[in-house]
Amino acid sequence: MSIHTICAALTAAIETTAQRISGRHFSRKSPLTAEAVICLFISAEGGCLAKILHTAGLDVTASALSQRRAQIPPEVFRTVFDRFNAACTDGDLFRDYRLLAVDGTAVNLPRNPAAPSFVQNDGIPKGVNQLHVTPLYDILNRTFSDVIIQPEPKKDEIGALVEMLERNTFQQKTLIIADRGFESYNLIAHCLEKPNVDFLIRIKQSHSAMREVAKLPIMELDCNIGFTITTTQTNEDKKNGYIHLQVPKRSKAGSKTRRGRWDFPSPYPMRFRICRFLLDNGEFETVATSLPPSFTLADIRELYHLRWGLETAFRDLKYTLGLVNLHGRSDAFAEQELYADLTAFNFASRFCREVVVRQPSDGIYAYKVNFKMAVMLCKEFLRTPNTDSEKLLEEIVRHTVPIRPNRQDERNLKVKGFAGFVYRVAA
Repeated sequence: MSIHTICAALTAAIETTAQRISGRHFSRKSPLTAEAVICLFISAEGGCLAKILHTAGLDVTASALSQRRAQIPPEVFRTVFDRFNAACTDGDLFRDYRLLAVDGTAVNLPRNPAAPSFVQNDGIPKGVNQLHVTPLYDILNRTFSDVIIQPEPKKDEIGALVEMLERNTFQQKTLIIADRGFESYNLIAHCLEKPNVDFLIRIKQSHSAMREVAKLPIMELDCNIGFTITTTQTNEDKKNGYIHLQVPKRSKAGSKTRRGRWDFPSPYPMRFRICRFLLDNGEFETVATSLPPSFTLADIRELYHLRWGLETAFRDLKYTLGLVNLHGRSDAFAEQELYADLTAFNFASRFCREVVVRQPSDGIYAYKVNFKMAVMLCKEFLRTPNTDSEKLLEEIVRHTVPIRPNRQDERNLKVKGFAGFVYRVAA
């Protein structure tokens, strides 16, 4: 895609969506039109609302902006995200497969016990507010293709992925890559039944693993397993060695146990491939996949390693795009900014793909675009009228960083709360 096509696609997505917003709130003249508000939050940075309005050249108060955005449902921002994706072509493939990684992450909100996002348990007695985000991420094209947002108390990553599988039509061969926690007979069946979809899911390999997997020796292997799922427990089922899946018809009121899910007939024959490979640290990793034998064990290992791109995308989404610095207290406002930041991420990423970085002839490292600077420049471009996309391209290519392959560091996991509105930096 050309940079002009990318810009035109986002502009058309915003304009077309804004035109369909009707009602008395948008009948009078105001600088805060629906189109202006949508564009404002797609291009917003981490500062306060007053700074964002000042930077955009809008002579209105932060209170007026908060009142106006309350009149726009989060689904409007979702529509802009979807339309922008539909108008763009992300063509990078791995051996004719589009690689989509899936995982979940939590976004912190201001504390509000009355909101659906409020979660409280023995580990967090005071309670926090969080939204759980489960996206489909195109690894090679570095864009988010779909997303489900749920209140943290009702998070259901497997159910979110099933919903995204059902509502998407995959026109080309697609590989869904998921980490441990997505292993589910129901999810695997959905992937097997979906046309043009294969899966690669990390699974447990201990005694708590799937019955047929737990029987396998702990060594490098590549084999097929087959079994039959049933939701009944007849003598014939037991005689045939079927795997019983307990799917209760009713759940007790107030029960904290999730209901089992099975969306297919019973009995249901299932067959897929198990690959186990040795990691550099001496531990084994086991994955279930429906990929054909033409993908070797080395290919499977490389594909699973590529899933890490989603983790770095989460980091960029929170800290480069600014999801740790939300500009509202309600769950609806947080959803607006989530969709807006996902749209901004995709816009910057697609722009970066069009940049040609000149590599030094005698340098130690190859260089790539500095994505943090690219996001800042793209947001500045979106909120500045009559700017030149060619100039934006020239500015982005000026900011590069070295590519240092095979760097490893231990993950330093820390629980981070919501940064209060009065403790924000000016940027």
